[in-house]
Formats: sequence, C-alpha cells, structure tokens
Amino acid sequence: MATLYQLHSSMDTLRRTTEQMSLSWQAGDSILLLGTTVAFIDWFNAYLGDIENMEIETIAGIYALANDVAQLHENTAAKLNLAAKLTGILSDAEWVAMTQDSRFDKVVTIAL
Repeated sequence: MATLYQLHSSMDTLRRTTEQMSLSWQAGDSILLLGTTVAFIDWFNAYLGDIENMEIETIAGIYALANDVAQLHENTAAKLNLAAKLTGILSDAEWVAMTQDSRFDKVVTIAL
C-alpha cells in the first residue's frame, strides 16, 4: 500500500519537510503540495535530488490544489509551468476523494 504525503511548508522549512518525508518514504507514494508550498516546486524537486541518503524514488504523483495554484500571481504561475511539473491539479472534491482512495493506506500531513 502507498502513502499520500500532504506537505505544507514555507521556503524556510521546505528542506527539513522533505527530509522528514524521506524517513518513511516507500516507492509508489504520492505527494500533495498544500498552500504556498506549490510555489516552491523547483526547490522541492532540487531537494529531492540533493539530500544525501534520501531514499525517495518512484514517486507515483505530485499534486497541488487548484485553489492554491489560483492564489499564485499570474506571472509566477506561468513561470513555474506547473502543468508540466505536476501530475495533476486537484479540485477540493478530488482532494477529498484522493485522501479516501483505497490505494493509500495512510495520509500523512507534514507542516513545519
């Protein structure tokens, strides 16, 4: 079974959040970037590849909420090119459905 990680982090705590997630990561887990965390997608991806001894491989998907993406300045959203970096942008209903999906045996929220 897989885990859905919900990350809510500022830029200042993103690396530590990523390190915390790596402690229990298993291949096939998914990630949902909550709030302003989606604005740091490039840093997040860099941390995934940068942190020594991090065992994060085979990510099933990286998602964000449509409401959170809508809060980004239009120029920021365009520069981030989120459609190319995210598996999906979810509505609130899709988010709720995902947290209840049988493919996930647990949902872990990390907010530092």
